[in-house]
Amino acid sequence: MKSVLQHVYFGNTLQDWLFAAGILLGAIVLIAIAGNSVIGWLKKFANNTKNKYDNILLLAIEKFIFPLLYVGSFYMALSYLTLTPKTDKIVHWLLLLLYTFFILRIITAIIQQLIYSFLMRQEDGETKQKQARGFIIIAKFIVWVVGFVFVLDNLGFNVSAIIAGLGVGGIAIALAAQAVLGDLFSYFIIFFDRPFEIGDYIVFDTEMGVVEYIGVKSTRIRTLNGQVLVCSNKDLTNARVNNYKNITRRRALLKIGVVYQTSPEKLQQIPELVRGIIVADQGVEFERGHFIGFGDSSLDFEFVYFVPDPDYKNYLDKQQAINFKLFSAFQKEGIDLAYPSQTLYLVSDKKDEELKKVSQTPASNPGLA
Repeated sequence: MKSVLQHVYFGNTLQDWLFAAGILLGAIVLIAIAGNSVIGWLKKFANNTKNKYDNILLLAIEKFIFPLLYVGSFYMALSYLTLTPKTDKIVHWLLLLLYTFFILRIITAIIQQLIYSFLMRQEDGETKQKQARGFIIIAKFIVWVVGFVFVLDNLGFNVSAIIAGLGVGGIAIALAAQAVLGDLFSYFIIFFDRPFEIGDYIVFDTEMGVVEYIGVKSTRIRTLNGQVLVCSNKDLTNARVNNYKNITRRRALLKIGVVYQTSPEKLQQIPELVRGIIVADQGVEFERGHFIGFGDSSLDFEFVYFVPDPDYKNYLDKQQAINFKLFSAFQKEGIDLAYPSQTLYLVSDKKDEELKKVSQTPASNPGLA
């Protein structure tokens, strides 16, 4: 039996192979048993707390820590064996790649969960999470680039030359993709300065609509006609944007012009008449009303009131109802609304008429004189 166990296979005796397999199997069983107990205890602990950081820790342990332990048990089993320098180097490279991969996954997962948990504590957390997707992608990309450089350095490559090459290449890429980088920086401006967010109703230039998606390169807006308008982030940050999200009430400016033939008594009745109609509406707040001046073809009044509702349709409904009542009231009171017109006054000149008659009278014959 001993002679069989001493047979050499790939530089190691059968006894060594069996012992290494026993180490690997025992480590896997211990990790599985310990994992079930630890995960179970952590889940009970996390369910009894309101803090979300323990859930992040639980997720990291369950998805990444235990796979790392399995990789470590495999390495521990291989360390008992005698390997050739080439094989040992390959195993070292593989373990380095696996450990780096799982560690980077842990770091990116923690960054993502921390950002999401921070945004969820704020107002409209779910909307802000959608807006932060582009930022998370950039953060993950930076982490993976740093990890890639770390792996190359441990594998014996000249990292300084690679970084210098990346720097020169980055300058060339930056010059060739200025528009893309401009949109990227504009995305950071939108993300941190927050001139608008997903779900906001905005108006810029001649366009208007609801923001549906904010990406690294562009922003998508659902217009009133129903189509999706794709705008570059740079265009939006350079434009003057009106954001109607936080509007609590809408201001209405009402201008009325009446004809010059209106009597002074009727003119004095108009401010109180209009005010009474506006105040009678329960959903409207009257602010002021004045006779503001003499127009080219009308006597002008100006009234201001507020509709305490951000809904644009309700705002138009209120305006329409008030205008109908005003038109009926003005007709009932005999007040004529003015419209653009001109009046031409003709004045006869008696002297011009006399001269005209003299010029038409026949001249006397000088030979008869």
